[in-house]
Amino acid sequence: MHLAYPAVLSALLFCTGLYGVLARRNAILVLMSVELMLNAVNLNLVAFDVWLSRTAEETLHSGQALTLFTIAIAAAEIGIGLAIVLAVHRNRGTADIDRLRGTAEGHDPGEPDGSDTDAPATGTEKAEATA
Repeated sequence: MHLAYPAVLSALLFCTGLYGVLARRNAILVLMSVELMLNAVNLNLVAFDVWLSRTAEETLHSGQALTLFTIAIAAAEIGIGLAIVLAVHRNRGTADIDRLRGTAEGHDPGEPDGSDTDAPATGTEKAEATA
């Protein structure tokens, strides 16, 4: 088998994952796209390992060993990433990345700039704040 087939498939997988990272707004879909990109890298590592082992007398299978390390790191990354997404979803009520960007800047995205935050709260606002 030629090296071009897995290389083209890997490039297509990587481009699909890159599109998913750049275009998606849901954090879980972004994590899935990152996993797709890592799988494309794994495919390249194994394909080049097989291709290089045909030319070398000693086969070290270093590409396959690196693939195992990448899979282990990806599993840890997805576990921690999902835990963070679930914690943020519980606190904020959304996993939308654009809405979460606004909260990272220190203000609520629904609140206009220059709002009167020093004004005393009325009874209905206190009830809404505690609910």
